[in-house]
Amino acid sequence: MTPTVMPTYARAPLSFAKGKGSWLIDDQGQHYLDMGAGIAVNILGHAHPELVSVLNDQAEKLWHTSNLYNVPNQKKLADKLVDATFADTVFFTNSGTESMECAIKMARKYHYDNGMPERIKIIAFEGSFHGRSLGMISAAGSEKLTKGFGPLVPGFVQLPFGNHEALISEIDASTAAILIEPIQGEGGILPVPDQFLKGLRDLCDEHGILLIFDEVQCGVGRTGKLFAHEWAGIEPDIMAIAKGIGGGFPLGACLATEKAATGMTAGTHGSTYGGNPLATAVGIAVMDLVNTPDFLNNINTQASLFRQSLEGLIITHPKIFKSVRGSGLMIGLECVVPNIDVVNAGYDHQILTVPGGANVIRLLPALNISASELQEAIKRLSAVAAKIETSL
Repeated sequence: MTPTVMPTYARAPLSFAKGKGSWLIDDQGQHYLDMGAGIAVNILGHAHPELVSVLNDQAEKLWHTSNLYNVPNQKKLADKLVDATFADTVFFTNSGTESMECAIKMARKYHYDNGMPERIKIIAFEGSFHGRSLGMISAAGSEKLTKGFGPLVPGFVQLPFGNHEALISEIDASTAAILIEPIQGEGGILPVPDQFLKGLRDLCDEHGILLIFDEVQCGVGRTGKLFAHEWAGIEPDIMAIAKGIGGGFPLGACLATEKAATGMTAGTHGSTYGGNPLATAVGIAVMDLVNTPDFLNNINTQASLFRQSLEGLIITHPKIFKSVRGSGLMIGLECVVPNIDVVNAGYDHQILTVPGGANVIRLLPALNISASELQEAIKRLSAVAAKIETSL
């Protein structure tokens, strides 16, 4: 019999009834340490009291009006994002994929309105992930994402990750934008070197093309700065965000400079739900809680100590773990054994991790996780490794 829920996910045999902070509780009452946070979404943990209060308060007033009318919370959240970033203007969405679609449309419209309609090519990179729409699987280009879904949307090329020479050779009169994740998430927590990002900015300025950052996974405090590109000291023209900005409520945004967004006039783009009163009320609260020096500094402190403990874990279990990489609390633990074996073994030790490319497990906890909970994660990962070692 065909399942009523379409079977497009390889789900773990777990169901959760409740969450509190960095813990999830299943329908049998078992507590699991959540080191995935809904794939970098629940950046303030589960059922954060201030987010719950804001959501309940807004729910009693107004849920949805559509974008036929002004949404005051949109203006408040946009002001906060503009004040904190390179951007001059913001379009609100429901997801990272939608934010990326807006970014691509904006880049092409920019060149069209500037008398260069031939500039449609978007240069992206192998191993990237930008979402599951037809446009965004075309941007990433991997067979895993695209097989069976052709014909793909034209105008995208993918280059080897970090190959500066190939990038220079690919730029031509049809190039509209360069698209990159400052840290590849799905690809295996692969940080782009600061010097490479600076080089991208210089190339874009030299050739009159736009620089688009996908910070859907690495943004909103995940790396210890509000956005990951800040570590390199450069700015994009357009940036897509989602995941953490809603703290668990579906919310995304496409941020842009005034110059890049000149073509996005009334009627050029839209969304029925995007930036509705509920979503943006939560987003405002998330920004107020995350975008403070104390909160961001604490991420860096906790991440440094956790990274040291993970290095010790690798030394203790060299047959299971190989290396650690990432930034802030966006960490990839490279495995020697298949990463899915580590993820699955974690269920027996009540720890939740996320598989990624390059045989890593992703550790993406809530950004307010405690030091003691991070040490508990090390303890449980060590137990997982010891269990796997007995079967080698």
